[in-house]
Amino acid sequence: MMSPRQAPARSTAPAQRTARPIRPRIAVALAGGGPLGAIYEIGALCALDDCLQGLDFNACDHYVGVSAGGFIAAGLANGMTPRQLCEMFIEDLPNEENFDPSWLLKPAWAEFGHRLQRLPGLLGSALWAWGVQGKPLTNAFERLGAALPTGVLDNEGIHQHIERLFSRAGRSNDFRQLRARLTLVATQLDTGNAAPFGSPGWDHVPISRAIQASAALPGLFPPVEIEGKHYVDGALKKTLHATVALDEGVGLLLCLNPLVPFHASEHPRSTKRIPSLVEGGLPAVMSQTFRSMIHSRLALGFKHYERAYPETDIVLIEPDHRDAELFFANTFSYRQRREMAEHAYQQTRQQLHERRAELAPKLARHGVQIDTVALHDPARHLLAPAPRRALARRSGASATQRLHATLDTLQHQLARPPSPTRSH
Repeated sequence: MMSPRQAPARSTAPAQRTARPIRPRIAVALAGGGPLGAIYEIGALCALDDCLQGLDFNACDHYVGVSAGGFIAAGLANGMTPRQLCEMFIEDLPNEENFDPSWLLKPAWAEFGHRLQRLPGLLGSALWAWGVQGKPLTNAFERLGAALPTGVLDNEGIHQHIERLFSRAGRSNDFRQLRARLTLVATQLDTGNAAPFGSPGWDHVPISRAIQASAALPGLFPPVEIEGKHYVDGALKKTLHATVALDEGVGLLLCLNPLVPFHASEHPRSTKRIPSLVEGGLPAVMSQTFRSMIHSRLALGFKHYERAYPETDIVLIEPDHRDAELFFANTFSYRQRREMAEHAYQQTRQQLHERRAELAPKLARHGVQIDTVALHDPARHLLAPAPRRALARRSGASATQRLHATLDTLQHQLARPPSPTRSH
């Protein structure tokens, strides 16, 4: 008999272990594009979330965001679903998590005051250079350029509102406390180098401050100072910065780019017919120039990705180049925010349908399937029709909401074509 303390003999046969399936490594990279870019990306993400089975946008391995895409990437990494981001950014709901674009329209008074304080000294230096040193007047007064503000709008509110949003229960404003990797890329102003906030050595900076830096478009917002160094929009260096995730060996990389150059063709995918962008004046010309520059750089980057990372399947989702509605959208209109989000949602579903033969094999290799039922459901929408005027009549509606409602109704009336006159 075996003694009570005597251990049974161990079997020399190898233990049988159940093999765990290896979960595909999936990353998401979101480019910038201002409020319009955020609206497009949210609508597109909701469409992908509805029409792709086996893909959880809150369970990816790495999120990369640039500029406005950084806010969405940080939201996904914090467990906020695409639909929740839609409610917060698109819907004009009276809650503390609502994102109001008016936050971005506050003048940069601190920057104006700082530059104004420097004006007397700069003016004296210019007069000395001209009157005493004999330098040409134009060269002497070039020094006054330092008195011009580096941005006209205050971006401190971006940090403050996002810090409050990510400080709620279940979320974090600390890169190091997130379940997945999050990288928000800005550009260091004095060197032109990329600053990958969230990467080792950069992850002690608050997420909200990194988003503010990554979205600091020069001329519009002042550079953001962090630990004595100044940072501006990450898109100045690259459009997507996807290599941050590709270098980690992800199997599937989903990229969203909201800004593409507009093709004013004879048959645009739009209800509008635009003979020439020059008819839109300086704003249209500058928008087309900026879009063309960043998109050509994106195209070159994707050619490099295909050569350097052949083991990774890369899927790029972006608007149709003939989409006039998206190109000419007014992102500060509540009504158009809803329209553009719905437009992006439906256009992305249509793109999945048109590219199904190309995308299905790539996605299937990583356990993701295209849901054909959701894809072809004509009743599927992102947003339910909102009775805007009814909201304005509610006793609980704020003055800002009522103002939004009045302006949207006025804009809607002005946009209506004139009624044909009747002949008597």
